Amino acid sequence: MSTEATSRTGRPGPAPGALLLCRAEPDSVAPAARLLRDRMLLTRAGEGWSVLVPEGGPWLHGEEPVDRVMTGWATALAVGAPWPVLALWWDADRGGYTLGSGFRRPVGYVWLANGTPAGEDEAMRTFAARLGLDPVLDVQSLDHLTKPDPAADAGARLRGLLAVLTRVGLDLPAGLAPGAPADRLCEVARDRPDARPIEWEGWQTVRGELEVVAGRRLTPWLPWSGDPKARTLALAQMAAGLPLAAWGLRHRSGGWLTAGALLLAHGALGLSYDLTHPRD
Repeated sequence: MSTEATSRTGRPGPAPGALLLCRAEPDSVAPAARLLRDRMLLTRAGEGWSVLVPEGGPWLHGEEPVDRVMTGWATALAVGAPWPVLALWWDADRGGYTLGSGFRRPVGYVWLANGTPAGEDEAMRTFAARLGLDPVLDVQSLDHLTKPDPAADAGARLRGLLAVLTRVGLDLPAGLAPGAPADRLCEVARDRPDARPIEWEGWQTVRGELEVVAGRRLTPWLPWSGDPKARTLALAQMAAGLPLAAWGLRHRSGGWLTAGALLLAHGALGLSYDLTHPRD
C-alpha cells in the first residue's frame, strides 16, 4: 500500500488514514464498535482511553472522503455509548478531527495539509468543554493550534491536539501517529499485547457483551430491559437516525448512512421488543 497520495492540486501527500479514540476502556468499546460492521483493531490508549484502528475503509479505494466516513462513525459510536468519541483523519489535502458526544451535534476542526487553520475557533472551545479540559491552560494550548504557524503542517497540528489530551489520560501507543499510512497503523496496533480484532459477529453476541459491560447504571436503557427508559431512548434514536440516513443516501456518504442506519436499527430493536414483550 502506498504511503503517499496525490492531492487535488497534484502535490504528493500522506495517504488517507484515520484513528478513532474512545474515552472508555476496551471492554466497553468492543461491543459498540462491532455495530459499525467494519474490521478494526482495538487496543488501550492510556488511562480510561482506547483506540480503534480501521483495517480498511472506503477512503482507501477512493469511494468516499476519509473525513466524511470518520464523522459518521464517530457520531454513530457516540450516540450509542455514554462516552465521547474522537475521530482523527488525514489525507493529501487536509487533516482534522471530529468529536462525537451523545446526541449533541458533532464538533470538528480542519487544517490544510500545510497546517493552515481552516476551522472555527469556537469549535476548539466546545471541544475542550465536552472533554472536561482545563478552561484556561488547555484552551490556551488549543487556541495556539488555530493560529498561523509556518513550521507546523496538518500532522503536527494533530499531534499538538493529542499532546493536550495527555493531560486527561490519553497515551497513544508509539507508532500510532497522525500521518502514518494505514498499513503501518494496523501493524503497530496488531503488535500490541492487548490488541483484539473487531468485526461483526451478530446481534446475539453484541447483546451479551453489552449486558456484561453496561452494569446496573446503563441496563435500564438497553432494548430488552423492559424499562420505560428503553422506549424513550428507542424513539429518540429513530428520530435522529432517519434524517441522518436520508442525508447519507442523498450525499452518497457511507459514514453518515452507517450512523443513521445504526440509530434506526437500535431504535427499531427497542420498539419491537417493547411491543412484543409488553410490561405488566
